[in-house]
Amino acid sequence: MAAGHERVLRGDRQAQEARRPEDLLHRRPLHGSGQVSGAGAESGAESGEPGKAAGKAPGKNILFLMTDQHRTDTLGAYGNPLARTPVLDELAATGTRFDRWYTPTAICTPARASLLTGQAPFRHKLLANHERNVGYLEDLAEDQFAFSRALRERGYNCGLFGKWHTGTRRTAADFGFDGPDLPGWHNPVDHPDYLAYLAEHDLPPYEISDRVRGTLPNGGPGNLLAARLHQPVEATFEYYLATRAIEQLERYAADSGERGQPFFLALHFFGPHLPYILPDEYFDLVDPAGVELPRSVSETFEGKPPVQRNYSAHWTFDTMPIETTRKLIAVYWGYVALIDAQIGRVMAAMERLGLVDDTAVFFTCDHGEFTGAHRLHDKGPAMYEDIYRTPGLLRVPGAPPGQVRDEFVSLLDCTATILELAGADPEPAVDSRSLLPLVRGETVDWEQDIVCEFHGHHFPYPQRMLREDRYKLVVNPDSVNELYDLHTDPDELQNVYAHPERAGVRGRMMRRLYDVLRERGDNFYHWMTSMYDVGEVGHDPTLSGLDESTYRDGAAQA
Repeated sequence: MAAGHERVLRGDRQAQEARRPEDLLHRRPLHGSGQVSGAGAESGAESGEPGKAAGKAPGKNILFLMTDQHRTDTLGAYGNPLARTPVLDELAATGTRFDRWYTPTAICTPARASLLTGQAPFRHKLLANHERNVGYLEDLAEDQFAFSRALRERGYNCGLFGKWHTGTRRTAADFGFDGPDLPGWHNPVDHPDYLAYLAEHDLPPYEISDRVRGTLPNGGPGNLLAARLHQPVEATFEYYLATRAIEQLERYAADSGERGQPFFLALHFFGPHLPYILPDEYFDLVDPAGVELPRSVSETFEGKPPVQRNYSAHWTFDTMPIETTRKLIAVYWGYVALIDAQIGRVMAAMERLGLVDDTAVFFTCDHGEFTGAHRLHDKGPAMYEDIYRTPGLLRVPGAPPGQVRDEFVSLLDCTATILELAGADPEPAVDSRSLLPLVRGETVDWEQDIVCEFHGHHFPYPQRMLREDRYKLVVNPDSVNELYDLHTDPDELQNVYAHPERAGVRGRMMRRLYDVLRERGDNFYHWMTSMYDVGEVGHDPTLSGLDESTYRDGAAQA
């Protein structure tokens, strides 16, 4: 092995290691037997003629493209002049771009569970990633609704290639998805199917150098943020995932043509989540000298929750030169360009297979990334736009192209949209609302704000956020609350929560957040009842059941 290089095989979780290599591949027979792996078998949708199960007419084909930890400002369609994203920009030009698309929570597992279920994290209760779990549930309930099961019942082929990360014990196959079992947060470069792909194509193994990392407060090496990959593009995990997805697309296209069976195919890239590990042509694609640093790199954390300063130290921002930050951002943009190119291969296959006019295409991610904004990397207990506002593109055949919508929408809303496209009942996706009226260009009565939540990552840290057109309120029960005026301070540098002149805004938004949480059944509102001025209440907030009349009488007199 060349000097300075190292072959690194990042292991899967213990839960994966306990399985035999042959158990890691869940490939349902696509023809003949009609057997369904996992939960899809329960519906019986594969018996008889696919697409006509129980007399149900097939819906539209659906291609769902998803990245991990993806900033909105990396795409040309969202205004980045240095972006190398022609494929996603074309999807925006031929479909609908949503400018206020938010994640329900900026953490992988709960966000992905919300997509699967159409339910907010507080409701499905899968609240943290396995890797940093400090006592939360690690799998969805056995009887949990999932859109994939509903699609199976409608006779759909369902496939998921790439990152699962929606539970520990139960895999994508348990929810009726075809594809290799790829859990976890990083590219699992020791996975047997990836190794078989490399061997089949005579491609070199994973090997990296030029690591970028800072120094932790305890003096140890910081988290790996980026590295140079010594493989050709064809050997990257991104290229491998796109190849496997295209192979499945070809099989599904055959089913669609021969038997009228529609499909849902998800391609979930592990990037551009850090560490940004790229081959030369993408590691050096963007000149760092042309990178404009985020203005919030001047963050002082004055008047902010102290956890933010601690997180900055954990991510070692101040131990690296500012030139390194520029390079990290440049490499991050290069990672997005690599993924865009692989999506281009999938879109070309769609064209070649004659599927474009019959297939709805989604593009989004689970949450954003700081890349130096607020002197932070990754994500965490800070509800800034950098990690909560995300890209969202949707193209539906027959809908007007080139639309830009500014309604507050969510990753959660994909679930009801998928169900409606498939002709399935969207009602079980109780926190989701179909985006199809917006995509069709209709004038729709829509909420003027959005609520997001967080429950912790390295440690429990509950937060709730209300975002409206001008202001954002963040409630931190064990710390300083935050209020930002996004018209005058779009970089969220000045917390104006305690400013006397903002008392009216603060009170109005606190009550609005309280009412939304109580209506949803999010018990976070109980803390707010006693700790903040939420106005008169018409219920007994003590839950004692012994003094209800006091609150009824008080409400009547108010």
